[in-house]
This record gives sequence, structure tokens and C-alpha cells, in this order.
Amino acid sequence: ATLLISTACLGGTACVVTGQPFDTAKVKMQTFPNMYKGLIDCFVKTYKQVGFRGFYKGTTPALVANIAENSVLFMCYGFCQQIVRRIVGVDRKTKLSDLQNAAAGSFASAFATLVLCPTELVKCRLQAMYEMQLSGKIIQGHNTVWSVVKGVIQKDGPLGFYRGLSSTLLREVPGYFFFFGGYELSRTFFASGRSKDELGPIPLLLSGGFGGSCLWIAVYPVDCVKSRIQVLSMAGKQAGFMGTFVTVVRTEGVLALYSGLTPTMIRAFVANGALFLAYEYSRKLMMKQIDSY
Repeated sequence: ATLLISTACLGGTACVVTGQPFDTAKVKMQTFPNMYKGLIDCFVKTYKQVGFRGFYKGTTPALVANIAENSVLFMCYGFCQQIVRRIVGVDRKTKLSDLQNAAAGSFASAFATLVLCPTELVKCRLQAMYEMQLSGKIIQGHNTVWSVVKGVIQKDGPLGFYRGLSSTLLREVPGYFFFFGGYELSRTFFASGRSKDELGPIPLLLSGGFGGSCLWIAVYPVDCVKSRIQVLSMAGKQAGFMGTFVTVVRTEGVLALYSGLTPTMIRAFVANGALFLAYEYSRKLMMKQIDSY
């Protein structure tokens, strides 16, 4: 468990430092698609309006979210693999199929959602604060993590941190089926008959990147709705998942649900490749330590 948490900390830090500008662009483009023509336009306008620090708004909650989610996700992944083994009636040491591993990852993501939703809400609000003020939806924005947290508690109480929970669950549970499924299928392809444990760093990086890409392609419209709910609820009561989804499609068209997909795919491939590489090597180190006792 300690090694997995250390992996989550290292992997999470690397993911956020390298991927935060792309994640910020994603949230801005999802919530206010009419303000930006594309990724480059979003980057240029953000730099002109707020400066370089604008790309790293919400970094602290993003870091907490990434570390917390990955810690819970990978700890629960092993537990959920054992549950899948019991369901299908095989020995606890039996290797699961790619489909069974995908199901285990999907189960594990439900637990991760509980720690992810509050931190993502704070992150998304900080990232889109400038646009909320510019559009006139709010008069004065909160520019620090603590001011956003205090604002949520004063306005909605502790449960306010779970706005967008159903959307987060709708994203995470099917998304992580494709995440772990894509990762395992890719590893199977690269192994080509050998043991997947023998794969080197490049195939692991590519497999992790492929898994991350599968996740976001599958659930991106759901994530777009989640971002809108979490950000726009700052200005007052926001409709739930179906209400927001229908409103976006009717007023802006289906393509609005895919605003910000480009920065998401760039970030997903790089960040998840690094994450799985760190996970696999820490798992091997942990197994060696166990075998040595």
C-alpha cells in the first residue's frame, strides 16, 4: 500500500505538472466553447488575459485529486480483481482475462469517485473563474483554493462539494472499464504470446497512453456535462445531468459536448503512459519485497 501511494504521489505530480495547462484549456473550452476557436486560441487568450499562471489555476486541488484518485483506484483495483475471481470461480492466483481486468478497474473507479468529486469541483471552478466573471455570471470570483472551499461551504454546506457526483460516476465507471481494458489489450498485443510482465518501458508507456485515450474517447461528453454543472453552479442552481445534457444539445449542438477534446487527448496519452509505467515498476518492486520475506 505504501509503495502504491508513493507511486500515486510521484505519478500524480508528474501528471499535473506536465498536463495541467492542457486540463485548464479543456475545462475552459468545455464550459465556454463560444469563447475559444480551438486549443491554440485558448492558450493565447489565457496567456494574454491572466499570464502564465493562468495555465496552472487549480493546480493544488488537481494534485490532491490526482494523488487521491490514483491511490484509491490502484489499491481497490487489486481488491476488485479478487472479487472478480470469486464471481467467475477461479483461484486467487489465476491470471484474469483482459475483459475481467477491465471489469475490476470499473468497480474500483466507483470508490475513487468519492474522493475525486470534491477536489475536481474546486479545481474546475478555479480554472474557469475568469470566464465566469467575463461572462457576467458572477460579479467577483474567488482566486484561491481556500476562498472557493469557503464559498461552497457557506452557500451549499458540505454536500455542495458533491455537485456533479452522478456525472462523475457516469464518467468514471464506464470510463475505467475502457481505461483498464485498453491498457490490458495493448499489453497483450505487445507481449504477443510472452508474459506481459516481461514488457519493457516503451510498450508500457504506449499501453498506458492507449488506455487513457480509450477512456476519454468513450466518456468525453459526460465529462463536458460534469464540468458545466460544477462550474456554472457557482452562479446559482444548475440542472442535473440529463437537464444539462439536453440543454447543451438543443442550444449549442452535439459538437459542443466535444469542446476541448484535443488538449484532453494530448494530456491523456502522456500522463497515463507515465502513470502506468510507474505503477507496473512499483508493483514489481513490491512483489520482490514480498518474495524476499
